[in-house]
Amino acid sequence: MARSTISVMISITAQYALRAVVFLTKYENGFVSRAEIAESTFVPHDYLLKVLNELDKAGIVESRRGPGGGYRLSKPPEKITTLEVVLSVDEIPRIEQCPLGLASHQRLCPLHQLLDNASKMVEDSFRQTSVADLVLDRKQTKSCDFPLTSVD
Repeated sequence: MARSTISVMISITAQYALRAVVFLTKYENGFVSRAEIAESTFVPHDYLLKVLNELDKAGIVESRRGPGGGYRLSKPPEKITTLEVVLSVDEIPRIEQCPLGLASHQRLCPLHQLLDNASKMVEDSFRQTSVADLVLDRKQTKSCDFPLTSVD
């Protein structure tokens, strides 16, 4: 079974959260419906509700019910790290003790230390990257831009 490379680093839920938050950067003042976010980012509508609720609890987005309601970012994208987004819906697994439960492993063996170091690097990278860093910069040719036209 083929898996997306990024799935190894973070969950699909975290990927969906990042897509939704990046999409919402285009709407600084207005609210966007869940249906529009789902359609534009290829996140299943019902799953997106779960993700948006978690983002709302974390203070990353705010929601408004009724006509003209929907979701928007609760603070500027420069003030939201991608780590905050990821951790609002999931965790980045770290290895603190031998996952095999071996009593003889008082410290992490070289293999598990390597895996934990890789997780730490991912965590550090997300900590250093704001949501604004992912948004289209007119000087760059590549960025996260929605709506998506196809899913890789």
